[in-house]
Amino acid sequence: MNLITLRAAFLGIAAAAIVVATVDARDFHSSDVLPADSPTVEAMKHMGELLRQRTGGRLGINVEHSDKDSENFTVGQVRTGLLDMARVNLAVFNSSLPTSIVPSLPYLFRSTEHMRRVLDGPIGDRILADMEAEGFIGLCFYDLGARSFYSSKGPIRRVEDFHGLNVRVQPSDIWAELIRTLGAKPVPMPFDHVAAALKAGAIDASENNWLAYVATGHHHVAKYYSLTEHSMMPGVVVFSRKIWTELSPTDRRAVRVAARESVTFMRGKLDAYEVSARLKAENSGSLVIDDVDRRSFAKMLLPLYPKLLPNPRLQQMVLDVQADVESGSVP
Repeated sequence: MNLITLRAAFLGIAAAAIVVATVDARDFHSSDVLPADSPTVEAMKHMGELLRQRTGGRLGINVEHSDKDSENFTVGQVRTGLLDMARVNLAVFNSSLPTSIVPSLPYLFRSTEHMRRVLDGPIGDRILADMEAEGFIGLCFYDLGARSFYSSKGPIRRVEDFHGLNVRVQPSDIWAELIRTLGAKPVPMPFDHVAAALKAGAIDASENNWLAYVATGHHHVAKYYSLTEHSMMPGVVVFSRKIWTELSPTDRRAVRVAARESVTFMRGKLDAYEVSARLKAENSGSLVIDDVDRRSFAKMLLPLYPKLLPNPRLQQMVLDVQADVESGSVP
């Protein structure tokens, strides 16, 4: 083989190596309904930075924020592989994934610490693992804080204040049942329609956490934020199982590790955000109602557990959560 032939062969090998590297290198596309400065979006970006560090710049995450599509549509895209991953509310899985109902139950968790311990433990791992049968790889939970009701009509201090209101709910049979039990009319609606519906009077109230209430401007159209704190339903970061099968074991491990490590970052951002969000809402004229009779809500909602969870395995999961005595007594 002469020198020219050797050189050509070498260049061919080098070119092939570049092609392989190009094929292996990619930015995963992710989605979130919240704006760019929200803790969930910042945490996803942090996950991408960790992933890029661990893979020598080969893998990263491109986070699309302020997504106008419904989360149900988004998870459909993830399932088919049109979208690599997403951060969505766990409630979108309630109809198809029974174990996802458990962390969504009203007044299940006694404190933020209790909730985080459960999600980080065997129960959380079980829910994430169950997602694979639905076409998703559950990577981690992003807890989003306590959810409360907010209204354009007036304060909600007791269940009686709720009677007759038109209340937006996530497209979930479970939440529709909860709202009906409280004496209000559930109005299923995509998240990005809520502000306009409140302003137009199509709905009287909605429910969400401090993050969603302030980050999306709902505090401008629903001035009464009543701290019912009826649920600590988390968000979840899911990856397309279809795309997952294309990744090497090493890359899968890198994605999982980066996701888990981003949880601590996200919680730090969330804790700080909740303090500033309340201050921002109050400074803009919102009235935060602290003197809520939560027992009146719990008295109506806790008896629904057997109806929402007829499966004995799910009932046992609830008992396992409640058995966590380190978090203190039931309020």
